[in-house]
Amino acid sequence: MTRVLLLGGTTEAAAMARALAEAGVDAVYSYAGRTDAPVTQPLPVRVGGFGGVPGLVDLLLTRYFTNIIDATHPFAAQMSRNAVEASRITGVPLIALEREPWQARPGDRWTHVPDISGAVAALGEAPRRVFLAIGRQTLDPFAAAPQHHYLLRLVDPPTEPLPLPRAEAVIARGPFTVDGDRALLRDNRIEVIVAKNSGGAGAEAKLIAARELGVPVILIDRPMVPDRRVARTVADVMAWLND
Repeated sequence: MTRVLLLGGTTEAAAMARALAEAGVDAVYSYAGRTDAPVTQPLPVRVGGFGGVPGLVDLLLTRYFTNIIDATHPFAAQMSRNAVEASRITGVPLIALEREPWQARPGDRWTHVPDISGAVAALGEAPRRVFLAIGRQTLDPFAAAPQHHYLLRLVDPPTEPLPLPRAEAVIARGPFTVDGDRALLRDNRIEVIVAKNSGGAGAEAKLIAARELGVPVILIDRPMVPDRRVARTVADVMAWLND
């Protein structure tokens, strides 16, 4: 009997959950719980961490999971690493449902950096108006560059003061539109965007708007994860399960 642990928190994971539910697959949707008002899922849900690899191994074995689908965010690297290791230890097969990374097109003014520290350095010394489109989990390093004015886009209102002295937040949940992001960049006189190369259509609007307006983008490359089987579509994952 198939029993699936779906590691989620993304739009792809939500689509995967719907497909599993519609197919009548016994599955549990697990996410970290960093969003205050998550989207309702059609599967039983668990919230929170596992306690590292040992906790994940224990869950897989005691709850008799037969398959793991890693549909976490491309930058949730530690969770993905833990899933690969837990799969290796338990023998429970794993597949990742992963978005294609964004690729530059004519007119894009992208600077690639390997990590958050690289993005902070790439902003330079002169004060700039920065659209910091990286979520709320990795803001602290930008406190080392307090001369810039930062515009943040967050899913939930901040519950404590932002760690940046010159910052304001826009509360919004994607997917976003090109028209909306074009207006956001113009209205806030944005001079540079900092974004993670998460891929997918839901957050690409800011890059299209930046291309149209000639706004440069500092794009943070995806972190490395161990080799694993990767699918690009929900249908491919379902075919893997059926096999």
